[in-house]
Amino acid sequence: MSLIRDILQTNQRITVVGLSPNPDRPSHYVTEYMMSVGYEIYGVNPGQTRILGRPCHASISDLLKETPGPLGIVNVFRSSEFIPGLVDELIALAPDVRPKALWLQSGITHHSAEDRAREAGIAVVANRCIMVEHRNLAPPRETHSGS
Repeated sequence: MSLIRDILQTNQRITVVGLSPNPDRPSHYVTEYMMSVGYEIYGVNPGQTRILGRPCHASISDLLKETPGPLGIVNVFRSSEFIPGLVDELIALAPDVRPKALWLQSGITHHSAEDRAREAGIAVVANRCIMVEHRNLAPPRETHSGS
């Protein structure tokens, strides 16, 4: 099973770092799509309390205080310069709540931080859109001929 398929099929919880209330922003419409296909979404944005009808938290630690449990996939919509600090925060978490995967959206990479996450047992997908990858994994629709 490919890494992407494994991540998307074995994790139903997605923690979205950098979730925007603006429907024109990728973090908003990508997250809305992932909600529509059944993922449990938790937003992290220090300037918001609710986005997409869901509670939004100031930080991952605040999220874990209110909603304990493993983070599943941490899907990041922040620029690359913020990735090392985020990885430090994720690695410092107790293993039972540490995410199974760190997903850096299209255009986001930080090789040394990605390597540190992998060394800590966190799978990493970088520079890829989670919505596009999910759609690529969806089974093809059946076509019906008019007979």
